[in-house]
Amino acid sequence: MNKPLFHFALAVLVAIALPVLVPSKTLCSEVLIFAIAVAGCNLLLGYTGLLSFGQGIFFGLGSYTLGLTLLHSSLPLVVALALASIVGGLVAVVIGGLAIRRQGVYFVMLTLALAQLFYFLAYSLSGITGGDNGLLGIPRPGVGPFDLNGALAFYVFTAIVFLLIFAALQRVVVSTFGRTLLAIRDNGERAQAIGFPVRLFKIVAFAISGAVTGLAGGLHAALIGIAPLSSIDYHLSESVLIMTVIGGTGNLFGSVLGAGFYVIVSSVLSAIWPRWMLLLGALLIALTLFMQKGLWGLIEAAVSRIRDGGPRRSRSAIRPARGEKP
Repeated sequence: MNKPLFHFALAVLVAIALPVLVPSKTLCSEVLIFAIAVAGCNLLLGYTGLLSFGQGIFFGLGSYTLGLTLLHSSLPLVVALALASIVGGLVAVVIGGLAIRRQGVYFVMLTLALAQLFYFLAYSLSGITGGDNGLLGIPRPGVGPFDLNGALAFYVFTAIVFLLIFAALQRVVVSTFGRTLLAIRDNGERAQAIGFPVRLFKIVAFAISGAVTGLAGGLHAALIGIAPLSSIDYHLSESVLIMTVIGGTGNLFGSVLGAGFYVIVSSVLSAIWPRWMLLLGALLIALTLFMQKGLWGLIEAAVSRIRDGGPRRSRSAIRPARGEKP
């Protein structure tokens, strides 16, 4: 079976099924937007082995770029989204170039410090970003003759963008570049020794991830009509990382599962219980201890068991007892 084609078919199925299963079309759009952001994070964490807390930077800059573009110009929405993606990618090159100078916990701390730096910059530059209030009243222009002000119409547009990004990232991860990222993740020193420019590959991975996440941030600002300060907060980076782990690292469709589970469950639980984050913490503990491959790993294990006709019996279980003929 062609796995990339199968995963893309699953993504198409999710995009079609979401508005049927979930009453709120705005919530459906939010699921696919965060699925794009989580896929960008997965490229860093799952395929390159880089645990970055800087994804909120690119998401927030994408939101601000789209908001400022649409508020102060008459450019089409598609152009504004392209600018959001470009800004996210360019800033990711700078941040990636700085952060990968260190490894391990020092790399993580650098990305966290940079996330805090950009948050306070956005908070301080209130004349540009709106400060605590964010950018308000962002318009949502149509695409050609199509009006996107309706929730369903904007969902269809978001679904098309999501599928295009998903297909593009699939091409990246199955290419020679993607295979090299896996080699760097598994053993960066050996990849360096055989001649791969490890530093350059990591920066390119950062650039792709930043561009994808910036695009997701722009879509989110267009969805809610606001570019809030919380979009560049490091808590958003934490949420994206949590979605990545829940869905399963190293698999792009796992990003869709993680985003869908987190966004929908948090929406339902927050309406029932104010302290729903306690349940999320318990879930993360369970994932860490028992489901290290996330929801996608759980599905794969279930399919494997069904295919094999149930749990495999060990050889000792089918070995004849002493005195019995085999």
